[in-house]
Amino acid sequence: MVEKYTIRTDLAMEQKERFESDHVEVSGVVLEEEYDEEREIKITTVRIETENGAKMMGKPVGTYLTLEVPDMASADDGYHREISETLAGFLEKYVENEETKNRNADNEKEHSKEKGCSILAVGLGNREVTPDALGPYVVDQLNITRHMVQEYGRYGVEEKSRIVSAIVPGVMAQTGMETAEIVQGVVKETKPDMILVIDALAARSSKRLNRTIQISDAGIHPGAGVGNHRSVITKETMGIPVIAIGVPTVVDAATIVNDTMENFIAALETSENLKGVGVVLQGYNSAEKYELVKELIAPHLNGMFVTPKDIDETIRRISYTVSEALNLLFSGKAGESEKKEETA
Repeated sequence: MVEKYTIRTDLAMEQKERFESDHVEVSGVVLEEEYDEEREIKITTVRIETENGAKMMGKPVGTYLTLEVPDMASADDGYHREISETLAGFLEKYVENEETKNRNADNEKEHSKEKGCSILAVGLGNREVTPDALGPYVVDQLNITRHMVQEYGRYGVEEKSRIVSAIVPGVMAQTGMETAEIVQGVVKETKPDMILVIDALAARSSKRLNRTIQISDAGIHPGAGVGNHRSVITKETMGIPVIAIGVPTVVDAATIVNDTMENFIAALETSENLKGVGVVLQGYNSAEKYELVKELIAPHLNGMFVTPKDIDETIRRISYTVSEALNLLFSGKAGESEKKEETA
């Protein structure tokens, strides 16, 4: 039963939590946590440092940073601005790191100061399916500058700004092509310095839906969280660094039933008549409970994914928050609010 156990999630932190709940130590994987009390954001960093750790986690070697924002689904514009600034600050560190690597790799290459860092933004997902439309919606709101630089040179944009191009490749059912094939073709023709991919993800916990943002320098495996494996978009396949941004918008129906069963077991333990049943079920580990749930639920529910009823409004709000963060990043103004606070 345990051998069949696979957790449906794109979040590295949830994979790590699964091992911790089963009291299994994963070598080559480091977890760090911090909390921004002012903005009420929990920041979790999972670093997969070895191939063994990557195999155990089911994710490639790299750094996965997760922002948990409980109120991200709310309609507070001021708070969403704070989220955008925080997200832009973390993205700036990722991009600056890759820019430094590029300069060190070829010092003769005119990079940041003269040419400017060129970024290709890729909005993954199906625009016609709301929970999957995050990527296209974000790209719709980005400040694109590559055409202006080509027409007027660096004088066409602000001095600190990066050169931005974008594409929404759609899905295979619409184009007949793998997303990775389309992106590879664009990269070959336009020659950006790095790729920034935005996509909707799947979560293990319903409490993280539309309240969590994951950033990764390991690229992205489209559809992996829902079992729909497509060609990967990584540094190895594209030839340039790939930074991925994702927000979980769906959860596996079996995990919701599993969470309900956990509450049911806790309730049984408080009942004198049914306490014995609760003790037996409590003896199951996470894998056994999950497989039991999958066997008990109706066959047509197995493999179903669930999203909140207000997903239309939520996706539009979150896409604006993410796009504002990216526009701050592209303009070179990411982290300025933090610097002002430090000097104040």
